[in-house]
Formats: sequence, structure tokens, C-alpha cells
Amino acid sequence: MKLNHLNLTVTDPMETHDFLAKYFGLRSLGGNKNMAFLADDDGAVISLTNVKIGKEAEVRYPATFHVGFMQPNEEHVNAINQRLKDDGYDVAPPSKQHGSWTFYFNAPGGFMIEVLC
Repeated sequence: MKLNHLNLTVTDPMETHDFLAKYFGLRSLGGNKNMAFLADDDGAVISLTNVKIGKEAEVRYPATFHVGFMQPNEEHVNAINQRLKDDGYDVAPPSKQHGSWTFYFNAPGGFMIEVLC
């Protein structure tokens, strides 16, 4: 089995789209204020849907919900962490958790991301 796509409800599809493309190298498949699409190196698609389409007032995910971006080594995790910090994002330093070198942070759009190796 292969993951085909994942839909995330977000506050601003294009803001989230641009963020994921910039920091995680996802390839743009286009978008607008209502929906945006990106693909990873294996062809899996992330679709980003504006929370307002579902007639919701805000994005609400369970506390432990997150999207993980696996990196090849600690240096890559550290580099992404530093780049986010340098660009003004509030991210804790990476640490050893659940057998991984990792950090979590809240991404633009209203969901959590984990970067790990």
C-alpha cells in the first residue's frame, strides 16, 4: 500500500503551502485561497483546505495530532531548526525523544509538525 494524499484543514492554504515548500522541499501543485496542493518526492500529495470551506471558525486538531518530516540525520534536523529560528519561528531546540532526535512546533495554518531522524 502507498499513501496517496492527506488533506489538512488550515487557516490560509497559500501561506501553509509556501511554508511547506520552503522548509521541507515539497513541490507545488498549485493553489488559491481555498485549496492548495503539494507533492513529496514519492508522489504523495498534501492538500490544504481552508477551514472556512467546512464552515468552521477555527482549525481544531487533537493535541497529539502532527505531521512528521523524517530527515536523514541529526545535522539536517538541526539545520531546519536553526533556519526556522533565524526566520523568527518559535521552535524549541531538538532533543532526544522516543528514540529520535526531534523537535515539534506549531506551523502556519494551525497544526503541529515534528522534524526528526
